[in-house]
Amino acid sequence: MAAAAAAAAVGGPQPPQAEMPAPGLALDKAATAAHLKAALSRPDNRAGAEELQALLERVLSAERPLAAAADGEEAAAAGGGGGPGAAEEEALEWCKCLLAGGGGYDEFCAAVRAYDPAALCGLVWTANFVAYRCRTCGISPCMSLCAECFHQGDHTGHDFNMFRSQAGGACDCGDSNVMRESGFCKRHQIKSSSNIPCVPKDLLMMSEFVLPRFIFCLIQYLREGYNEPAADVPSEKDLNKVLQLLEPQISFLEDLTKMGGAMRSVLTQVLTNQQSYKDLTSGLGENAYARKSHEKYLIALKSSGLTYPEDKLVYGIQEPSAGTSTLAVQGFAGATGTLGQLDSSDEEDQDGSQGLGKRKRVKLSSNTKDQSIMDVLKHKSFLEELLFWTIKYEFPQKMVTFLLNMLPDQEYKVAFTKTFVQHYAFIMKTLKKSHESDTMSNRIVHISVQLFSNEELARQVTEECQLLDIMVTVLLYMMESCLIKSELQDEENSLHVVVNCGEALLKNNTYWPLVSDFINILSHQSVAKRFLEDHGLLVTWMNFVSFFQGMNLNKRELNEHVEFESQTYYAAFAAELEACAQPMWGLLSHCKVRETQEYTRNVVRYCLEALQDWFDAINFVDEPAPNQVTFHLPLHRYYAMFLSKAVKCQELDLDSVLPDQEMLMKLMIHPLQIQASLAEIHSNMWVRNGLQIKGQAMTYVQSHFCNSMIDPDIYLLQVCASRLDPDYFISSVFERFKVVDLLTMASQHQNTVLDAEHERSMLEGALTFLVILLSLRLHLGMSDDEILRAEMVAQLCMNDRTHSSLIHHIPENPNPKSGIIPGSYSFESVLSAVADFKAPVFEPGGSMQQGMYTPKAEVWDHEFDPVMVILRTVYRRDVQSAMDRYTAFLKQSGKFPGNPWPPYKKRTPLHPSYKGLMRLLHCKTLHIVLFTLLYKILMDHQNLSEHVLCMVLYLIELGLENSAEEESDEEASVGGPERCHDSWFPGSNLVSNMRHFINYVRVRVPETAPEVKRDSPASTSSDSLGSLQNSGTAQVFSLVAERRKKFQEIINRNSSEANQVVRPKTSNKWSAPGSAPQLTTAILEIKESILSLLIKLHHKLSGKQNSYYPPWLDDIEILIQPDIPKYSHGDGITAVERILLKAALQSRMNKRIIEEICRKVTPPVPPKKITAAEKKTLDKEERRQKARERQQKLLAEFASRQKSFMETAMDVDSPESDIPMEITTAEPQVSEAVYDCVICGQSGPSSEDRPTGLVVLLQASSVLGQCRDNIEPKKLPITEEEQIYPWDTCAAVHDVRLSLLQRYFKDSSCLLAVSIGWEGGVYVQTCGHTLHIDCHKSYMESLRNDQVLQGFSVDKGEFTCPLCRQFANSVLPCYPGSNVENNLWQRPSNKSIQDLIKEVEELQGRPGAFPSETNLSKEMESVMKDIKNTTQKKYRDYSKTPGSPDNDFLFMYSVARTNLELELIHRGGNLCSGGASTAGKRSCLNQLFHVLALHMRLYSIDSEYNPWRKLTQLLEEMNSQLGNEEQQPEVPILYHDVTSLLLIQILMMPQPLRKDHFTCIVKVLFTLLYTQGLVALSVKCNEDDRSAWKHTGALKKNTCDAEKSYEVLLSFVIRELSKGKLYHEEGTQECATISPIAWSPESTEKYLQDFCLHFLRITSLLQHHLFGEDLPSCQEEEEFSVLSSCLGLLPTFYQTEHPFISASCLDWPVPAFDIISQWCFEINSFTERHAEQGKALLIQESRWKLPHLLQLPENYNTIFQYYHRKTCSVCTKVPKDPAVCLVCGTFVCLKGLCCKQQSYCECVLHSQNCGAGTGIFLLINASVIIIIRGHRFCLWGSVYLDAHGEEDRDLRRGKPLYICKERYKVLEQQWISHTFDHINKRWGPHYNGL
Repeated sequence: MAAAAAAAAVGGPQPPQAEMPAPGLALDKAATAAHLKAALSRPDNRAGAEELQALLERVLSAERPLAAAADGEEAAAAGGGGGPGAAEEEALEWCKCLLAGGGGYDEFCAAVRAYDPAALCGLVWTANFVAYRCRTCGISPCMSLCAECFHQGDHTGHDFNMFRSQAGGACDCGDSNVMRESGFCKRHQIKSSSNIPCVPKDLLMMSEFVLPRFIFCLIQYLREGYNEPAADVPSEKDLNKVLQLLEPQISFLEDLTKMGGAMRSVLTQVLTNQQSYKDLTSGLGENAYARKSHEKYLIALKSSGLTYPEDKLVYGIQEPSAGTSTLAVQGFAGATGTLGQLDSSDEEDQDGSQGLGKRKRVKLSSNTKDQSIMDVLKHKSFLEELLFWTIKYEFPQKMVTFLLNMLPDQEYKVAFTKTFVQHYAFIMKTLKKSHESDTMSNRIVHISVQLFSNEELARQVTEECQLLDIMVTVLLYMMESCLIKSELQDEENSLHVVVNCGEALLKNNTYWPLVSDFINILSHQSVAKRFLEDHGLLVTWMNFVSFFQGMNLNKRELNEHVEFESQTYYAAFAAELEACAQPMWGLLSHCKVRETQEYTRNVVRYCLEALQDWFDAINFVDEPAPNQVTFHLPLHRYYAMFLSKAVKCQELDLDSVLPDQEMLMKLMIHPLQIQASLAEIHSNMWVRNGLQIKGQAMTYVQSHFCNSMIDPDIYLLQVCASRLDPDYFISSVFERFKVVDLLTMASQHQNTVLDAEHERSMLEGALTFLVILLSLRLHLGMSDDEILRAEMVAQLCMNDRTHSSLIHHIPENPNPKSGIIPGSYSFESVLSAVADFKAPVFEPGGSMQQGMYTPKAEVWDHEFDPVMVILRTVYRRDVQSAMDRYTAFLKQSGKFPGNPWPPYKKRTPLHPSYKGLMRLLHCKTLHIVLFTLLYKILMDHQNLSEHVLCMVLYLIELGLENSAEEESDEEASVGGPERCHDSWFPGSNLVSNMRHFINYVRVRVPETAPEVKRDSPASTSSDSLGSLQNSGTAQVFSLVAERRKKFQEIINRNSSEANQVVRPKTSNKWSAPGSAPQLTTAILEIKESILSLLIKLHHKLSGKQNSYYPPWLDDIEILIQPDIPKYSHGDGITAVERILLKAALQSRMNKRIIEEICRKVTPPVPPKKITAAEKKTLDKEERRQKARERQQKLLAEFASRQKSFMETAMDVDSPESDIPMEITTAEPQVSEAVYDCVICGQSGPSSEDRPTGLVVLLQASSVLGQCRDNIEPKKLPITEEEQIYPWDTCAAVHDVRLSLLQRYFKDSSCLLAVSIGWEGGVYVQTCGHTLHIDCHKSYMESLRNDQVLQGFSVDKGEFTCPLCRQFANSVLPCYPGSNVENNLWQRPSNKSIQDLIKEVEELQGRPGAFPSETNLSKEMESVMKDIKNTTQKKYRDYSKTPGSPDNDFLFMYSVARTNLELELIHRGGNLCSGGASTAGKRSCLNQLFHVLALHMRLYSIDSEYNPWRKLTQLLEEMNSQLGNEEQQPEVPILYHDVTSLLLIQILMMPQPLRKDHFTCIVKVLFTLLYTQGLVALSVKCNEDDRSAWKHTGALKKNTCDAEKSYEVLLSFVIRELSKGKLYHEEGTQECATISPIAWSPESTEKYLQDFCLHFLRITSLLQHHLFGEDLPSCQEEEEFSVLSSCLGLLPTFYQTEHPFISASCLDWPVPAFDIISQWCFEINSFTERHAEQGKALLIQESRWKLPHLLQLPENYNTIFQYYHRKTCSVCTKVPKDPAVCLVCGTFVCLKGLCCKQQSYCECVLHSQNCGAGTGIFLLINASVIIIIRGHRFCLWGSVYLDAHGEEDRDLRRGKPLYICKERYKVLEQQWISHTFDHINKRWGPHYNGL
């Protein structure tokens, strides 16, 4: 057979199906395989090899199947009905057989696995897999572990988290390049290669022959299936079809990789062997199919633009511009292509999407690129072509997994990485064209992260394959496709190009995978060093960065509001952060030590060159174009950050890397423009540009961006300021902020560039900016820990924060390796130093707080830094919030009562390189500005605010703190031309300038100004004239002129360079337009110095004359130790005092002058002459300001009121806040209850015509059914073994009992013997408010018409109480006059019990007629309908005959039972606390009883069957009942549930009930209950006990109170029941198990009391509600006696001395022994036939414990690991959103369509079955709890918190979570008290979809 098959195999080309009949197939294959293997094992195996080749040729031919796939029908016909898949399956079968060499395939797999040297885990996973990352063990930031390896390793105390994989990944366990060995798991710790035996040669011999053919076949399929997508039709469908067909083949390969190392190395050999690839794929053979396949491959290559196109298109002329041509030669040695040529397909692609608005795309000449990188691909092995097709098919998941599964093989890893790099450019091109770029990006990164995270590998590829060149070139090439002309500065002539942020490439972040790879490889030191050393690369990279310089330009709209708000700014910020900033941080992390100075010099050099090119390209001279701003200056930021690093870490001399002054002037312009624009945006000057401009301003300072954006900008400005002329810098600032014109002494001025309404906020902006510039030390000398601390303090001062939000808000160094990783040691230690932890708390409204950190007191005292807060706030309100908190702290600690000013904080010392920055504080320009502003504030000029004054004082104080050490008392005036400054101040030191008096100032004012009218002071008297000449009138001070002059000087200094001459002297855009009103010059008399102005200001602020008194005159000490805490907090007055003290300290002259000024009694400030017009504007301003303040105050007050109302209204448990229910019972004089209607506000009684009702919420509840009988709470199952069975729940036990009764007894009688409602019982609760029922109807109408989306459904009758907004769904009518009778009926009567019993019977016998059709009765009916409809039918119908009236009867009294039982549970299961508890106060049981009684009276129980008779009368004919055998008997009275009987009896009475009737009923029922207790007890004990009791009791039978002695009664019961078969045991062993305890009299008494106690509790509650009597409170042990006396069971003359005996409560209506024997007879006659069931049905003692939710494990991970992979029992799949019910532990699919039944999803269905509409589910993947209530649901929150007391919704952070017991208790409490609807506010409909 084998020989024949082999011969056939070699023979001919006929199709295989025809020749091999199916049955013998498996045998055939195995035999053939064995034969071939034997042939190949011979030394001369040529014949065997040929034979095998021929067989493979035939089996693995790719000719048939795909043609079949393309058009199915013909193929099916041709292929003999096998369908397209048959042949492939056949081929796979052959392969498996051949590989196994004739043995079984499974045995073969096992054999190969035995040789697996598993040193690496390498498990590959796809998106959404749950993996772990441990930062403590990781070397690479991308390290990840599968759950198994993580849990097997030891990571206790490490910084790890769990995460859901976004793109997929692979486990790094065992790879010491990526993680530290200490973190390896147990399996991968052993280096196992040594002890693995060598692989026997013949095991894998066949694989080496078969696999090359198999892989070639796969490649042929791929070639065959690929068709170039037509331009208009996206071809994903076709590709996916091909991939689906190839699924089995690729899966087969994947399975091979999982066989372990031995098989992987064979595969590696096959994939990388160049010879076999050449032999098989050259396409030169005579086989036509192979030739065709090869042609298809060439076409695919060509269409991808990868081989050289014949026609050589050249774009742009190649001009040898500086450096580029040489670069190409340097950078890319080995370039083969001609330069400057782009492939044609790319060009067409460009034109295809030209329709992007009017901006024309710009195409650069591509002479810097090396074509070989972009265009050449030559495949030499299977691996290379496989990767090529993987890319072509856009990275199918299966292929990616196969390629990654091979990675543990080291040889393969290197080969694959090189192949990947070789295809890098092609990947980029495919990605750009892809429609599914997101998915594709994820798959690319899935691969690349495995390759590039490994430093050794990355280094190797960088050296051998020019990885860096390829990456940079590819990125540059990618961005070039979307360039446009920059419109910054000079629109017409600009040569600069920027990326267009509106393009898909940027909008969709398509560049992300490439940039992420680049950042990844730059994190390796060896690679980054190569990059920083390679000048060519740096030039190219700066070229790339400059594409982003100035992108997304904003132009201020001056007239119209912009029509369409573009959202491109997201793309712009993301691009700068990811493509520019992150690589920058990556590079910076390697420039930490002195040895790396060279790198910094390189970067700085090329950066400056690029900047210079940029300034030239945009034609920048000296003025920025007005009204435009770009937030993107990456080149500036690169330059700044490298400078900062150079000074901080590398000890470089700053000046050696700084350019000349002119370049510095240019450098500062654009960052300064951004700062000014921020102020403009916040002043609403850009309001016509829409919201997006605000968005940009916020993003610029937001925590993820700030240290790559605003921080470098400010630092660069600080550097420029420290090196430029200070006067020039200061004047530039005020000019940029457009407030120059405001800085005049005159009371009026004209501002040509700014509207008056913006002046104030712009001035505040300018001064605030100067304060930040001068006080920020982030890059000027603070250490990393100090920075972290300052950032943390700023965030905590704004608001208390959770740990995660702190981590989120503190700008971490974006480079992952920088060491300040949140959660690292320094973060935690700084946090504990500055903040206190506030544990999570609960508020009465039920809102749950997270654990918060709040600043320590000493932080507020010494470290609160308003400057840092202003810098870091995204919203202006946060600054206010910080100040409010600061104020509160000062008030609380008693440091300062008023409204404090921001405190002045001491700064870290400046690094010596930046000392020049402080010259800003000592330049005349600034002093003139400060002087002018102080003067203007003092004179109350317009547009100045407290904030301005605050900043002015801050600057003065900074100047005093940072003055030169020794004051040279008068510096000689600088030689040279007379500057107008000199006429103001003599020197430049603030300390001396402070005391300089300025007498007269010449100002330019409009002719209308008041100053013009005055007489010239010169003409008044001679001496003043003299002084005028002496001091010289201060000139008109023009900032602008000064700045021009400075700039000119600098330019002239450099003018030796010829090309500088052509620059225009000034740009005339800013000269004041001629149309302005005439300005004339006036001279003002000032006669003030800064010091005198400060002292006057002190008077002005304090509102008292001469309020300032120099403190050192009293206490000379103050000058010696000046840091006095009294000055550190306070308002403006304190600030002025602090400054004067510092000024006095700095110089004796100042001290003297201050004293002098204070001696002169200052005349009051003269009231200014104010013109009417001016007064008007001033008043207007003032009024506006006041109105604003008033409004703020009102709003604040309103908010606080609202809050307090909400707190009281939502307060579920605190009694005092409640509006009491207006049902008064205590005052006897009230004739009728009076109700207030909360809608119409009228009060009055409820009447038949206009009834009043209580607002109630009806809900079905199964809480009672969840009571269990053991104290040990059930645990949530977390292993397969643990299961929860509901057999022992209260609901289950009652169900069993009812069905048992129904088996043996008459149905109607059964339905009276028990209660239902343990599951699905209706619970009624009220908020206590009442309304007229007609008012309610109109209220519902208005709700129905109200279109607002409510959280409830009005159609279902739902509404919220109009007063307290509590959720409700019905109205319970109040019975008219419900208190009248109470008083009459409550008097005790002296009738005997026998009379009362008769009365009760008569009253019950009267049929109740429904009252006449009144409104009240209608409402009673409708509310009864509501009650019925609240629960499902299955919870109402228990009768065997559907719709029987007995059913309704049972249901109604069970509603009463449910409500009583639940109230008992709310009171904690007993009544020891007594009193009207909260549940009592809100209870509506009284009204509910009326409604139920009214309906139950409609059903009269036939007096024959009324259990009342059985209880109170002896029946004569006992035997007659037994006669009629065919009928089922009634339920014996001892099997009746006594509480049910009680409710039946009471509800059958006409209402209102009399108290003595009530007591009578209770007494009668107690006798039955007691007897039941005795029976139960007798069954519990064993035979010996019984006979002993029988004997002792019989002796006492004739004593006087025998009927009240339990011994006598017990012995009688035993005697009676012994007549039947109740005590017959089935064998003797059982008696031992039942009663191991000996029954002493005490234990018997205790048993009987416990047996009766539950009934007493329920009855007392009922009495409390019906008659309004308070419940007494008591100890637990005396509960029985207290309740029984409260119920009137105890005779009043009862003495309490001797121990209490329960039997003394008995009051037998008929002789005890007779009635007991009657009752026992019924049981005996039943047990005759059914002894077993007779025992089971006996009423047992109430053993139910309070209901609880399942107990949850301490650590969330135990739940997560078990459930998130658990399969659903219904659909056997792993659910996408698994959830578990916390009531019963059932595992369900949330939203799973798989488990949907009749349009209900599983959670909703379960909530109905388990909780009658209430479900509590824990969502496994989110750690949150979801509540389903009826048709609504809400997210409740989480009961698992992390170590910092906060939730982790959706497990985003993945930190370990621990149970918060308090929260879980709150959840359980809300479940038991049915208050979910009231406490949780955010409800929405679930439409049955959960």
